[in-house]
Formats: sequence, structure tokens, C-alpha cells
Amino acid sequence: MMLNIALECTTAYLLLGGNLGERERNLQQAIKLIGDEIGQVVAQSSVYETAAWGNTNQPSFLNQAVGVTTQLTALEVLDKALGIEQKLGRVRKDKWGERLIDIDLILFGDEVIDIEGRLQVPHPQMQNRRFVMEPLAEIAPNVKHPVLDRTILDITKNITDDLDVKKL
Repeated sequence: MMLNIALECTTAYLLLGGNLGERERNLQQAIKLIGDEIGQVVAQSSVYETAAWGNTNQPSFLNQAVGVTTQLTALEVLDKALGIEQKLGRVRKDKWGERLIDIDLILFGDEVIDIEGRLQVPHPQMQNRRFVMEPLAEIAPNVKHPVLDRTILDITKNITDDLDVKKL
């Protein structure tokens, strides 16, 4: 007798970014590793070039949003993402500093998670950052922000951030 057990999957949305090295290649490598280690990549936004945020005295970033279905918990996704950053050569020096790759967990299903000093989902500043919202709106326009109860597209249309974000 064969048991048919369906394991529950959650759709997580990640934002990838980097402004050092071969930026597009770093994004592609990160997406491959996300597929290998976190779950099935089900959506990828276009690549966007964005001015640096926070510390503006550095090269511009390439950013891309991905949607992935996963059986992992949010903390496991975070740990895998940090491991992928390390595999790709990320060294953490300065907050908002230059980096080869950055992988942020933006949304995890409709969950609201706050593990102090470790993980906040939804990402607490996502709705204020055009470089997050533009790529996310491309792949998840109708997904609702679980705290603001507004769609990603609606939030993006009303964002006040004037950072330069260009689709490549």
C-alpha cells in the first residue's frame, strides 16, 4: 500500500541584489542555488538597476525578485539564503555597504514573523523602498501585504520613494 502524503508548501518572495563583481552572473547563480537549496523558483522579475540606498557613495545595484515554493520554515529559508550569500563570496562589512550578493526574505506566505534580532517578515521597510516594490510588483502584483492588507501593486503605485529604479 502506498501512502500519498502531500507536504505543505509556502510561497516565499526574496529580493536579490548586488553591486560588485559580475552583477548579473551573481544574480543568476543565486537563483540556481535558491532552486537547489530552498525550493522551486516559480517566478522571477526582470533585473532592475537601482541607485544605492542608505549609503549612496557606491556603485548602483542590480535587483531582482524571485518567488519560490518551499517546504522549509521561514527561519530555514533565511539560513539557506545566508549560506548561499557566503557560497557566492558575500562578506558582511557595513550596513547598506557594497556587496557581491544580498538575499532578503521579503514575504513568507501570509505569515507575520518577528524574531527579534533575527527575522522580520514581512520585511519591515519593504513598502518604503522602490527597489524592493518594483520587482516584487512585477511577479506578485495581487499578493496582499499581511500587515497593511493592501496588494503589492497598490502599495507600489503609492510609494513616495524617489530612488532611481530602471528595468533593464
